[in-house]
Amino acid sequence: MSKNKIWALSILSLVLMGCKTPLGVTNVHTEKNIFITSQLEDDLGINAVILPYKKELEGKMNAKISHTNVELDKSGDNSNLGNLLADYTFEGAEEWAKKNNQPSIDAAVINIGGIRTIIPKGDILTKQIYEVMPFENEIVIVKMNGKDVEGLFDYYLKTQKNNPVSHLVIEIDNDKISKKLINGKSIDYNKVYYIATSDYLAMGGDNMFFFGKGQSISTGIKMRDLFIEKFKQNPEISTPNDVRLIFNHKKLQD
Repeated sequence: MSKNKIWALSILSLVLMGCKTPLGVTNVHTEKNIFITSQLEDDLGINAVILPYKKELEGKMNAKISHTNVELDKSGDNSNLGNLLADYTFEGAEEWAKKNNQPSIDAAVINIGGIRTIIPKGDILTKQIYEVMPFENEIVIVKMNGKDVEGLFDYYLKTQKNNPVSHLVIEIDNDKISKKLINGKSIDYNKVYYIATSDYLAMGGDNMFFFGKGQSISTGIKMRDLFIEKFKQNPEISTPNDVRLIFNHKKLQD
């Protein structure tokens, strides 16, 4: 299939999805089979319709929004891209909380699996953020009491997985937690904590069932939209260099 036909089908799909009245196929009839191959000729009429939209979309996707002097990747227990996006999640939730007269955010947790690729050294384009975060996940704030927050640390003890965190320090030594801090402090069982995460994790994704003991508060903020705005606000990226996850004598994973 030619690129122009792909563009045409994409735009047609958007038009149909935007219709207020649901459309359904009631009958399909054809005199002969039509095979979609590279030999199909472009429809000049369709091309003329989609060209302005194609140019506009390509312009937006190829727009420079920031720059990095180092490659941003997701490898290691404290990946620079993972920690950066966890910080952006924390900041976005904190900004939302202030605007909506909600308590301050204590920490943030995201999943490494949701980060799909790296950002190479150099200019950062809008389309790269779509490649990094292709999902429509939203930021959720989970309200939890101090005792239930222990489940978060138990999760890392059990999995020793490099799911990025912000304002958290978790150190595991010889299969025991040797350090667990939220905002630099030990857990207070009498305190109510507010943890920013994705709706996927808040619903128990990646086996984070401990979030189910808390109360989820929707922010309506798309994570990808937030990340794009944060990169725009930071023309030159400075990656976090603090150590947050420390897995000594790491267990073998299944």
